[in-house]
Amino acid sequence: MRRPVPGASAAAPGHMKAPIRVAIADDQELVRAGLRLIIDAEPDLEVIGEASNGDGAVSLAQRERPDVLLMDVRMPGRDGIRATEAILHASDDTPTQVLILTTFDQDEYVYESLRAGASGFLLKDVPGEDLVAAIRHVRRGGEALLAPSVTRRLVERFTQRRPIVPGRVPSLDELTPREVEVLAQIGRGLSNHEIAATLNVSETTVKTHVAHVLMKLGLRDRVQCVVAAYEAGLVQPGIPS
Repeated sequence: MRRPVPGASAAAPGHMKAPIRVAIADDQELVRAGLRLIIDAEPDLEVIGEASNGDGAVSLAQRERPDVLLMDVRMPGRDGIRATEAILHASDDTPTQVLILTTFDQDEYVYESLRAGASGFLLKDVPGEDLVAAIRHVRRGGEALLAPSVTRRLVERFTQRRPIVPGRVPSLDELTPREVEVLAQIGRGLSNHEIAATLNVSETTVKTHVAHVLMKLGLRDRVQCVVAAYEAGLVQPGIPS
């Protein structure tokens, strides 16, 4: 039985929200147990399943359709990045948000996880309160856990060290010239307000263009737009905006 959180107000009967359903994928049993303890201590969160490898994570996500999946990067067989791609690309209506967890603070893992469609990237030594806050954040549909401006700096560092892989560059053929302009501005880390001022259009118009870019390119959020803008050559590493 869960203890009430100190200072938390009790919800009125009939107004209780369904808890956020969380799944955990990690090849270390002790890590999974620790994450479960942190999550199950929160009244609005519940762990609905665990997996010890990438293939198990994909099966778990398909079977249980969790709201949020905590995904380790390095696991036997299919790694966390490839498992994330399989889960998020399996169907257009998947409700699962993936949070990448790892002990490896390396740009490559962050870049690849965001490119795969993950909603955030956290180190395993993150404080428990930050972990549960991240779960709630991505479930609410907020921006990914890296701001586009931060993502821009990260992608620049990564692409300067390693060339873009041929064949992974997104096709912009379906975008209008204005939508390409908007994508380029997102790639430079600009907000909707800043893009509106730069292009001399309304912020509402920018929001419409952003929605069209996301839909046409099959991207999940603005952070993936930054990656796409670099891979398409709309923004060049090391060149000032």
